Amino acid sequence: MRISTKGRYSLEALLYMALLPPGEYCSTRAISEYTGISDGYLEQLFIPLRRAGIVQGIRGPLGGYLPGRPLENIRVGDILRTVEGPLEPVACVNSEKCPIEATCISKHTWSELYREISKCVDSITLLDLVEAYKAMDKLEYAI
Repeated sequence: MRISTKGRYSLEALLYMALLPPGEYCSTRAISEYTGISDGYLEQLFIPLRRAGIVQGIRGPLGGYLPGRPLENIRVGDILRTVEGPLEPVACVNSEKCPIEATCISKHTWSELYREISKCVDSITLLDLVEAYKAMDKLEYAI
């Protein structure tokens, strides 16, 4: 399984928004300037994220975007599934119509991999990422 730029950039944009003071809106232009992600691409990414309630948009000259729910309620898995689609490593993992399911010797492997991927991405919230980012800033290095 490979996470595309849709997933990586969505997560990066949301982390940028999450690092702003609570309730502060930001434009896609501001996110673009900080992250280097194209303004137009961000607008396209925010369409499904808005529909899913992960991002909230406010129109107007002073409008912008902010996380659509509390940071502890936005999981990395929510973001990835919204922009990437299902995270199954192979299409047959959740299919009940697999034509060779009775004799498939690898379905268990793919199912276990899918469970572990899901467990991992669903255990990390946007708040976890914010705290990890802030902790990186406090590290002191000595030589």
